[in-house]
Amino acid sequence: MYYQPEIETMPREELAKLQLERMKESFENAYENVELYKRRFDELGVTPEDLTSLEDLSKFPFTVKQDLRDAYPFGMFAVPNKDVARIHASSGTTGQATVVGHTANDLKNWADCFARGIAMVGGDADSTIQVSYGYGLFTGGLGAHSGGEAMGCTVIPTSSGNTKRQVQMMKDCKTDILACTPSYALLIADTAIEMGYDPATEFQISGGIFGAEPASENMRQEIANKLGLQYCDVYGLSEVMGPGVAMECKERGGLHVAEDHFYCEIIDPDTLEPLPDGEWGELVITTLTRECTPLVRYRTRDVTRIVAEPCACGRTHRKIDRFRGRTDDMLIIRGVNVFPSQIEQVITTFPEIATQYQIILTNKGPLDHVELQVETEPDFPIDEVRRLEDLRNRLAAELKSNLQVNVEIKLVEPKTIARSEGKAKRVIDLREAKN
Repeated sequence: MYYQPEIETMPREELAKLQLERMKESFENAYENVELYKRRFDELGVTPEDLTSLEDLSKFPFTVKQDLRDAYPFGMFAVPNKDVARIHASSGTTGQATVVGHTANDLKNWADCFARGIAMVGGDADSTIQVSYGYGLFTGGLGAHSGGEAMGCTVIPTSSGNTKRQVQMMKDCKTDILACTPSYALLIADTAIEMGYDPATEFQISGGIFGAEPASENMRQEIANKLGLQYCDVYGLSEVMGPGVAMECKERGGLHVAEDHFYCEIIDPDTLEPLPDGEWGELVITTLTRECTPLVRYRTRDVTRIVAEPCACGRTHRKIDRFRGRTDDMLIIRGVNVFPSQIEQVITTFPEIATQYQIILTNKGPLDHVELQVETEPDFPIDEVRRLEDLRNRLAAELKSNLQVNVEIKLVEPKTIARSEGKAKRVIDLREAKN
């Protein structure tokens, strides 16, 4: 049930004491060895000695992704090169890549955090975990791989792609835990079914650890049903560590934060003021044990809330709720704020429609235009014009009612929208920039 019971069930009072102790050490490391933090602390007139309680954290500066981009490649490193065991980086597709370093101890802590999620889906040293996240600078593959090794699992490093072979390996090697993106898990399940298998009954798989992209409740349930497994949502971001910052236990209702390594705040993204537990806002993370790249109050842009109520699983680490979206990928459509996840939530209420979709944004004159492409289920008679038009109208009306925006609906046949063997590309923004 637990990977590190003495830590995962630590009394809250002891955990808070440990967090403060580790936060002080991390702030000293950042202040003494990272020029950005020395300058930012000095500008605010604070030093690590001013951190006398966890409540004092609000006195300290925020860190944003642009800070890491500006510090490219090694400006945020707090240790010399001889102590850097591994480097990961973001893709840099929306700007300068962000580079994050890890010491050997950082990598050990990361592996332990992910291993906790393996235990949450019933895994142990006898388990075989198939890692179908991409390997490389992306943190997913190696993060899950190291977690499997820390647990003592047999690890199959399939990475992403070559899906039919993935299915065959899963069956023949008796994989019982799958780690990949939700969209790729669904593709693996559908491919297995197309190959003539019923993975829910013929395969050994019993647990899945899925992350790196959002998934609706319907999509989660579809994956769980098709593969016959317990679904575990994993949260992480390369700047903070990678997958394993928070993991979902069998009780669901949120993801347990590894609070011995990370301190979480929720802030109002407009006022930047901390919000109390239970209120929705932007997640801010301070690393407590990172040696190479310590981060102080990192603004993740992810919208969630702290779930402080005790969990029936017995873990004392607080949970963060499933994400509502991001403050920076929020779509502003004709003055209305819309998250892609809100559109997906509406889509999944229609049984005639599959979970595959794309949102295409363009300009029509001075106005934003939204086209939503969605696939129908295989048994839907897409060639019956009247039924197709009825479905289109009902979906458009529901989106209008829920989101207050007009969306053009394009219903397409099953398997029309390109599948991804990594992160699904849900939004294609073709709008011209406005001055």
